[in-house]
Amino acid sequence: MRLLLEFDYKNYITGGTVGRRPSVRAVIVRGNKLALVYSEKYDYYGFSGGGIDEGETNEEALVREIREELGLKVIPESIKEYGLVLRKEKGKKDDLFIQENYFYTCDVEDEVYEQKLEHYEADEKLTLRWVTPGEALETNKTHDHGEISNENWAIHMFEREAKIFEKLREEGIIDD
Repeated sequence: MRLLLEFDYKNYITGGTVGRRPSVRAVIVRGNKLALVYSEKYDYYGFSGGGIDEGETNEEALVREIREELGLKVIPESIKEYGLVLRKEKGKKDDLFIQENYFYTCDVEDEVYEQKLEHYEADEKLTLRWVTPGEALETNKTHDHGEISNENWAIHMFEREAKIFEKLREEGIIDD
């Protein structure tokens, strides 16, 4: 899979313990809008997806995560590799933490099912929203995100999403 972006914060110790978190993210496009997860609690948009469970393929994780978070059913034969976003930084538990975000484009069925959110996702009131990249970017850049505004994971996510929105535009996948 091609490398889309690499964020290397160089704040880690090499040669020590290494933690990895592989995950998948979905790029679902209809017209000029993306299916994104929206946090009603913290007022932000992000690409839907999550961690890959042991024994699960990337594609299986993508189908599961989109069904759980967005209530959408992915059409498996539509799944195509888009690219990898790699992040390296000092971990909470490890000397080096590597986050691998595997992005895939895919189509979904029209019907929207009930979400199956994890506790923290339900607390954030995650919902499906179809928005343009410009709307999502504006919200992520200018709105108050409350207590998560200075959290590393949120800062990194907003930066990653902004760069992916730009790349999708540059490559003609979406236009707004």
